[in-house]
Amino acid sequence: MHHLGANTWIWVSPLTDARLAELAPRIRGWGFDTIELPIENPGDWDPDTTAALLDDLGLTATVCAAMSPERDLVVDDEDVVRRTGDYLRYCVRAAARVGSRVVAGPIYAPVGRTWRLDADERAATVRRLRDRLRPLAEEAAGQGVTLAVEPLNRFETSLLNTAEQTLEVVDGIPGAGIALDTFHMNIEERDIPTAIRTAGPRLAHVQVCANDRGAPGNDHLDWTGIVDALHDVGYAGPLCIESFTAENRTIATAAAIWRPLAPTQDQLATAGLAFLRALLGRPAVPTAG
Repeated sequence: MHHLGANTWIWVSPLTDARLAELAPRIRGWGFDTIELPIENPGDWDPDTTAALLDDLGLTATVCAAMSPERDLVVDDEDVVRRTGDYLRYCVRAAARVGSRVVAGPIYAPVGRTWRLDADERAATVRRLRDRLRPLAEEAAGQGVTLAVEPLNRFETSLLNTAEQTLEVVDGIPGAGIALDTFHMNIEERDIPTAIRTAGPRLAHVQVCANDRGAPGNDHLDWTGIVDALHDVGYAGPLCIESFTAENRTIATAAAIWRPLAPTQDQLATAGLAFLRALLGRPAVPTAG
């Protein structure tokens, strides 16, 4: 049975120890099994403190990376590549400490960076990415963590938009997998269940939300087909609701959050959780009183 998770970006950015101490008990109280922890900058939250908090609450964790403008694995600037590698290594160490099996995200270029690539340029860029990803993924595998590479929609990257393109990058690299997000898939994939089956056994992480980044289920997506495809490829990891708060203008702009997607962020999370529990045939969470 899939664990059901919530990404703290639904409420806060950046995540800190103080905000996590407030959020985590509420997330557990609503009935989530997993909490997804973004690392915008090393040190925003302490892995040891977080591990103890989650253990007390009985929550499992996943970790996602934030590819800000200074992080890039495919540029020619070796200093930028080195710093990006250092950041990803920190994310892996933090993930291992809190028990996350993945570091997920578009760990190849900054979100929002787009550039034209002809066939030869794309092939060369993919080779460069594979060469730079391999040692990082192998190190991560040694700590029990998979680097789950996420394709984004065409407005957020021009490099990896589909599961098929991403499989070309990770195929044959130990410790590398694919992260899929229903928001991006709704834009880029002609058939979401088929894309999941394309990722196959390399699928390492799944993020879910509505086609407008609202609560899953409040949309036009084929959720039964999505769950069937996940079963077919043997994916047993969590389904983590990822949406974004307008609290941080930078991240809200990057994620194109221009209007409220639910009456409150709490309702976005809890409505999504209720839908996913029903979809998976899990009983509703009892309410107090």
